[in-house]
Amino acid sequence: MTQIDQVDIAVIGAGLGGAAAAALLLNAGFSVHTFEQAPEFTRLGAGIHIGPNVMKIFRQIGLEKRLEEIGSHPDFWFSRDGLTGDYLSKIPLGDYAKKEYGASYITIHRGDLHAEQINALPQDTVHFDHRLTDIEERDSDVLLTFANGNKVAAKLVVGADGINSMIREKLLGVEKPRYSGWIGHRALVNMDKLRASGVDLEPCVKWWWEQSRHIMTYATKNDQSEHYYVTGVPVDSWDHEASFVDSSREEMEAIFGSSHPVVQALIDATETVTKWPFWNRDVMNLWSQGRLVMLGDACHPMRPHMAQGACMAIEDAAVLTRALSISGMEDYASAFKTYEATRHSRATKVQTISNANTWLKEPEDPAWVYAYDPMTADLA
Repeated sequence: MTQIDQVDIAVIGAGLGGAAAAALLLNAGFSVHTFEQAPEFTRLGAGIHIGPNVMKIFRQIGLEKRLEEIGSHPDFWFSRDGLTGDYLSKIPLGDYAKKEYGASYITIHRGDLHAEQINALPQDTVHFDHRLTDIEERDSDVLLTFANGNKVAAKLVVGADGINSMIREKLLGVEKPRYSGWIGHRALVNMDKLRASGVDLEPCVKWWWEQSRHIMTYATKNDQSEHYYVTGVPVDSWDHEASFVDSSREEMEAIFGSSHPVVQALIDATETVTKWPFWNRDVMNLWSQGRLVMLGDACHPMRPHMAQGACMAIEDAAVLTRALSISGMEDYASAFKTYEATRHSRATKVQTISNANTWLKEPEDPAWVYAYDPMTADLA
């Protein structure tokens, strides 16, 4: 990339929230460049849920139909007892979601979703290998310095750079995220082994044990050819420097063994499994300052137990774009206030329920999450 002296809006981070913000802002007529510290795009992660609340945003971006083709469309979110298999709740999705909530509910591989988002952006506006190292607020812009030596002057900066956000550090000071007391195991299962077990595998199930230990398992492809699971397990401490470490089928057996036959089949079909700590921050009351504004995990990180973390970041991007479209670049301060006032209570509610790990364990109406439309909801 040749050095950019001036851009209107710089999005820091090209993850799911950052890529959504860039696409929405570009579609709204703003000049936007996105800066990502990774050296190149890679198919990272595993499974992710995209609810109707966010599929409506992808409709605006032009990706809804493509994602529907790729992702799995579960008819229900089942919650089941991990030992007996008894059904604790049965939340209708599928055609019901389209009718009642206004869009599909899909589960998909995060890398497949991310690839579609990145490919939808003008490639000359996405800059990989740009790790932010310094931020200098000036009278009419923000000077961004990157590890590769490039300097960019941006009129506005959107921090979509995750729980360890440098934008957050600039606004609130250096503070490490807090270990939540929970870890998650993540694995793609060997489908040949799973089919050979003869179990009836439902495409979206959360299995529960005591102390809210759980395994969430679901398909990540439309043809059901790939299944993924993530666990939630209370563990006193995380004693590793790395962001994740290898686990094993033996560790899964030690935690969840002697459970329902479907759970045992999942464990037996596990080949490679990793474990990750879940990090938290307290609810934050400052999402913007000056020409800097944050979205997603930068300002409201949450445990993944509600399957709405990435969705909240993408909702943030939609509301921020709407607020800036009304105010214009010059009155960015009003836009940021509108954005935060509109988003704070909803994101905080989702963050709180996610961290409590109670979502859909018992029968309840999820319409307040799924029927919400960030493209038309009232702005505060």
